[in-house]
Amino acid sequence: MGSTPIQGRMTADAQGDVTVFLIGMRINSFRAVRSWWPVFRAMSRMLKELSRDEGGGLLGHRLLLGGPRVLVVVQYWDSVEKLFAYAADQGRDHRPAWAAFNRRMREGRGRVGFWHETYIVPAGSYENVYVNMPAYGLGAATGVVPVARRGDRAAERLRSA
Repeated sequence: MGSTPIQGRMTADAQGDVTVFLIGMRINSFRAVRSWWPVFRAMSRMLKELSRDEGGGLLGHRLLLGGPRVLVVVQYWDSVEKLFAYAADQGRDHRPAWAAFNRRMREGRGRVGFWHETYIVPAGSYENVYVNMPAYGLGAATGVVPVARRGDRAAERLRSA
């Protein structure tokens, strides 16, 4: 996200279906750095790898803190098929990271937690507005356009898709 607000009311320039993937970790024991630090580093490596792959399907992502123990990454994908293809690709960072994470989970006795959720959002089922904000969320992932292009009210923006 840039730091300069875009003046006025904007909306995301997303087209078609969007896949939203939420993934996070919970540090159950701060002292068990060897349990949670590798999980955090692996996610950083995967996000760098995905960001370099223009055709890979990741539109954008945002790291959020959910309190002192929880880290969440919100990811926007252009299709669930590309998300699944990345997860299954033996030649990419995800597979070895997942195998290492599973070993760490067995050995770590619950010192780190992990979760993910996947949502496929059909075209016409999402809308957004950003007022005097830098590009954010789906708008940062797909670019923004003035609200007037899609409708002044949320219901109009949903219908216009």
